[in-house]
Amino acid sequence: MQDAARDLGGRPWLIAGGAGAAIALVGVAALLRSLRGDPPDGSAVPAAALVPAGFALTLGALRQRRLAGDLDAARTEAARLRESNAAALAETAAARAQTARLRAESAGSVEEAARLRTAHANLEAALTFKNDLTSMLTHDVAQPISSIASLAELLHSDWADLPEDLRLELATKIDKNTQRLIKMMNDLQLLFRLDTGSVTARRNPVPLKELAEAVAPGEISVEIAEELSVLADRGHMRVILQNLVGNALAYGKSPVTVSATRHGENVEVVVRDNGPGIPDELLPTLFGRFTRGAGLGLFIVRHLVEANGGTVRYEPATPTGARLIVTMEAAGLIPSRPPW
Repeated sequence: MQDAARDLGGRPWLIAGGAGAAIALVGVAALLRSLRGDPPDGSAVPAAALVPAGFALTLGALRQRRLAGDLDAARTEAARLRESNAAALAETAAARAQTARLRAESAGSVEEAARLRTAHANLEAALTFKNDLTSMLTHDVAQPISSIASLAELLHSDWADLPEDLRLELATKIDKNTQRLIKMMNDLQLLFRLDTGSVTARRNPVPLKELAEAVAPGEISVEIAEELSVLADRGHMRVILQNLVGNALAYGKSPVTVSATRHGENVEVVVRDNGPGIPDELLPTLFGRFTRGAGLGLFIVRHLVEANGGTVRYEPATPTGARLIVTMEAAGLIPSRPPW
């Protein structure tokens, strides 16, 4: 009974339909009694009103039932759509997660490929450096060592028979080749420091005339005003001038001139020779690490100049010769020395 009551409570249209049918039946029964001539039963509601009222209530219940059915169908469809939407959202989330995973894997692959390319480039650079260094040691270092060995052997074997002036000449050549080797070793040490980035510039005012006269041999002409100075590391500036002058003497032709001119906030230092100049095929790599015909000198010059905030370039001289031009920041005027 309770279950039936719950079912009925859940279906109000069924109660209303039953009530309407009952009212209509009561009205029909009353009409039949009236037609037979039976006395009325004392009901306050006329029979003619009960019939349409019952039918109206029944029809309303039927409409309510249809609406309830439509509402149930709509609710079922909405539940189905919610389930379908939830499934679609779950599939979308899974697709997004898969896309993110693939992107992460792709990014990892790109990073790994970039790392491998960098490692490969570093290995190629190291191999090139080794080959260039081996080539330089074979050609540039072997020559002075061979010269020192042959001259020393000559002095040792024929010392007693050689005149004093020839002994001095041979000893001087040995010393010259030894100094050349020492410079090469110093250049190599500086090269390794440049490659590791351990060279730093301590910039201070450097008087150019004094420094140029200190590093240039007697046959070099120095044309620099007393008051000119540059803002640079003094030790670096010394090496720069030494290498430029040495390059001019080794590969150019006398006379060699060192000059300097101020242009606004900068000073241009020019080392010029009167040789044939630098061949066009060497110009693209003139300031490279192991340029044939230039050794390490110009490579070191470029790096030291750049470490001090300057630039270096080559220009052909007129009518012949080479001009290597270093541009550095001016450090103000240095007072001229008093005449006394």
